[in-house]
Amino acid sequence: MEIDLISYASKIRGWNAAFKVSFAVLLMILCIGLNNPYVSAAVIIGMAYLIVVKGGLSVREYLLVLAIPISFILLATITIAVDFAWKPIGQYNLHLGFFYIFTSLEKLEEAIFMILKVFAAVSALQMMTLSTPSSEIISVMRKAHIPKLIIELMNMIYRYIFIILDVYSKIKNSADSRQGFCDFKTSLHTFGGIASNMLVISVKKANGYYDAMEARCYDGEMIFLEEDKKITMIQFISAAMFISVLFLIWGFTK
Repeated sequence: MEIDLISYASKIRGWNAAFKVSFAVLLMILCIGLNNPYVSAAVIIGMAYLIVVKGGLSVREYLLVLAIPISFILLATITIAVDFAWKPIGQYNLHLGFFYIFTSLEKLEEAIFMILKVFAAVSALQMMTLSTPSSEIISVMRKAHIPKLIIELMNMIYRYIFIILDVYSKIKNSADSRQGFCDFKTSLHTFGGIASNMLVISVKKANGYYDAMEARCYDGEMIFLEEDKKITMIQFISAAMFISVLFLIWGFTK
């Protein structure tokens, strides 16, 4: 929900959604395909500039949004930087009883390069999600001829998330006002009750909303009014120049 609010408040929300999605996907492909740490660093800096400076998002909020993917990236790359052996090998090792934990400069360099590459790809996708509402991203996917069933499921799930969150908030506030979380044992019992009630209420609401859709002649496809956003020449030239700079960096540093 926080990401959705940020995307609606972004100063670059007025940019064409297809342009932003295409630009983000192209940058992600370049980060993976060129496999160059300097290119990855340039993408990270460029996306931070778009989100913070052009989009108007504060540095603190941007770092909070990135905290979760950064944590996963660091945990995943530990397996690259660190390995186990029965004897001391590598430049750095630690003896732990029957085995050694070791690493080397090559492994550390590989891990750092991997972190930069994955983080750059994530930054490109974050630029898209933090400046483009989910409804517009789904609309772009429809124009890209993604199967209709997937598009409809995405639309329904996206809108139903907020309905369920509203129901959960009301049930939780009701339980809290009745001292439902006064101690650990009571909290467990309350949590179980909330979970079971959520299941029943969500099923009832799903049936009710589907009946309402059919009453309005739903034929398997939901059509929404879309705002027409043009791609300006400045945006196109800026994107082309940035991609050209990435290729120049790759050419001089490969």
